[in-house]
Amino acid sequence: MIDRTIGKLVEKAVHERPVVLITGARQVGKSTLCGILKDKLGFDYVSLDDLRFRRQAQADPELFLELHGWPLIIDEIQYAPALFDVIESIVNRRKFETGHNEGMYILTGSSNFELMKGVTQSLAGRVAVIRMLPLSMREILGLSERPFSFELSEAIARSHDFKLESAGLYETIVRGMYPELYEKPQLATDSFYSDYVTTYLERDVSQLINLKDRLKFQEFLEVVSSLTGQELVYEKLARAIGVKSDTIKSWISVLEASGIVYLLEPYLETSVVKRVVHRPKLYFNDTGLAAYLAGLDNAAVLSRSIFKGRFVETYMVNEIRKSFLNNGLHPGLYYYRDRNQNEIDLVVLMGGVIHLLEFKSGIFFKEDDVSSFNCLSGSAYQIGTSFLISNTPEPYPLRKDVHCLPLSAI
Repeated sequence: MIDRTIGKLVEKAVHERPVVLITGARQVGKSTLCGILKDKLGFDYVSLDDLRFRRQAQADPELFLELHGWPLIIDEIQYAPALFDVIESIVNRRKFETGHNEGMYILTGSSNFELMKGVTQSLAGRVAVIRMLPLSMREILGLSERPFSFELSEAIARSHDFKLESAGLYETIVRGMYPELYEKPQLATDSFYSDYVTTYLERDVSQLINLKDRLKFQEFLEVVSSLTGQELVYEKLARAIGVKSDTIKSWISVLEASGIVYLLEPYLETSVVKRVVHRPKLYFNDTGLAAYLAGLDNAAVLSRSIFKGRFVETYMVNEIRKSFLNNGLHPGLYYYRDRNQNEIDLVVLMGGVIHLLEFKSGIFFKEDDVSSFNCLSGSAYQIGTSFLISNTPEPYPLRKDVHCLPLSAI
């Protein structure tokens, strides 16, 4: 079983808050993690995927919670949102009676709309919300996962932890990072994602919107998958699929809420905002799912396609996000693009300093390849050490405070 970095974060939150909510896409490993925490922390466990328990929780949430007691893990709690109000009452009463209420409930769910509605209405101030993403490369390899570092010496040291050649990178991108694919190496990628999409449409999406045309939504999924790592232009998507822009916005919100995609906002600062593009970029949280939907069914096809750059960028952005989120860090993450087509793939704001990152699928680069970094020279923030991350086998400098790093440095 693959050790999940985020487990330590959940354990810490259990000792600090009465309720911990683990949210994320289907199949990212929430239930498996809960099985580990159940034994390690001494919690009881109940899943609302079980129709018997779901009906009990929906029909009489007070009785359901009384029967199961606490400390309790409730898996897939979005199926019974009425539980939130009752949990609020229980944790408040516990606090009043004993003066403390830490470690009472761990909740999980695959889709965010009902979850976050319940949290904001009933459990605000009482719950730690932890977003779980698919596996990171370091988790797959059994390596210690530390937050991505902008300290040059540490970044170079990390780059020597493992090697990932171009062919291995494309294999990983197409395979994706869902745990079951690595716990069952013989499992065919196409079979896994075919089942995944069917279940997602029938169970998660049907909870969030009333789909009059399931085939149209599936067409939308396939089109948007090829746009991972690209600016999100609702009008273009609407024309391509033959629906209204408002429908596309609604469907994008569904993908966000269910953990399928992530929107990276543009970097906006008064000192550099004159010609900045204001649209977000869209990234699939798992490259394997995006590759399956886009019809890129093997590494060779991807490596020869016009999409390879955006899929490599998606992989790198995802790995950096995981390294932060899995360790409980939430730096500001943005991208920069202006109307002169100058672009910086990732702008990271940490501690009042911005760091600039460029992602490439090649090996050899020169200073001109990071000329877009000059666009933020007028920033009100100090610009710290920045990197171009690529398939290079060894680190090397591009200019002062800008180095090219292997992707294993992530």
